[in-house]
Amino acid sequence: MQNEGISVENKRIIPESELVLNPDGSLYHIKLKGDHIADNVIVVGDQERVERISRHFDNIEFQVQNREFTTHTGTFNGKRITVISSGIGTDNIDIVLNELDAAVNIDLQNRQVKDKLKSLNIIRIGTSGALQQDIPVDSFVVSEFGMGLDTTMYYYDYPASEEEKLLAENFIQQTGWPAKTPPPYFVSGNNELIEKIGIGMRKGITATAPGFYGSQGRELRLAPFMPDLNEKLTGFNFNGHHITNFEMETSALYGLSSMLGHRCCTVCAIIANRLAKQFSKNYKKTVDELITTVLERIATL
Repeated sequence: MQNEGISVENKRIIPESELVLNPDGSLYHIKLKGDHIADNVIVVGDQERVERISRHFDNIEFQVQNREFTTHTGTFNGKRITVISSGIGTDNIDIVLNELDAAVNIDLQNRQVKDKLKSLNIIRIGTSGALQQDIPVDSFVVSEFGMGLDTTMYYYDYPASEEEKLLAENFIQQTGWPAKTPPPYFVSGNNELIEKIGIGMRKGITATAPGFYGSQGRELRLAPFMPDLNEKLTGFNFNGHHITNFEMETSALYGLSSMLGHRCCTVCAIIANRLAKQFSKNYKKTVDELITTVLERIATL
């Protein structure tokens, strides 16, 4: 779909050192060109999950793998869909979002931004740990906001809304957030996509951590700097907004998608409850149920 509301840059030539391409003209990391990418894109962390999704397709027209980035494009119930793995973390999301956008919105031969820009529907299907006692293992959560404990969006001039600023200010105040760590930031998902994809799911704020252990309050041999991190997250409440779950991608996904003019939402299968100390007995079955749910809802967009 075309998005006329995105401002087009001056017709500068983007240098080879900034827009890095492979010898075949595809984007350096994800190895894709514009015609490989559908208007509806599913992002997953795990490479193996790409095939778990595309096996439901009517057909697969294109597939490629490079590093941790595996992509399948095909159709489901007549709707063209691309599935791409990002690997783990907001650093990889920074690569995937910028290169997906470049593939569809930059003329890769002329190295110039196109006059008409495309707006993608980007849906992340992830796994996550719940941060509220009443969110059961094997349920689904849709993210109204991402809360970034990472620093990715600090490297962009993100225009935070008043609501996002208030969430950040109140979170820092309520939790006594330590100055030693970067101040968390909040970014909202696309409300229209959240309503269509997240029907019947628990809504909330998804905390995005820059790691899996210390930055999510886990302790193996190293003690985390904030042993009460999960309690701080669980207890936050601003105008009825609560932090529902922990993962590692949504903050950058929401921030970059918004700035680039794409519509984005995250839905997660809850495979653990951090407060109840529970873990799913068969999380792959839960993920498969979420996959079929999301595919059926994308088909109606």
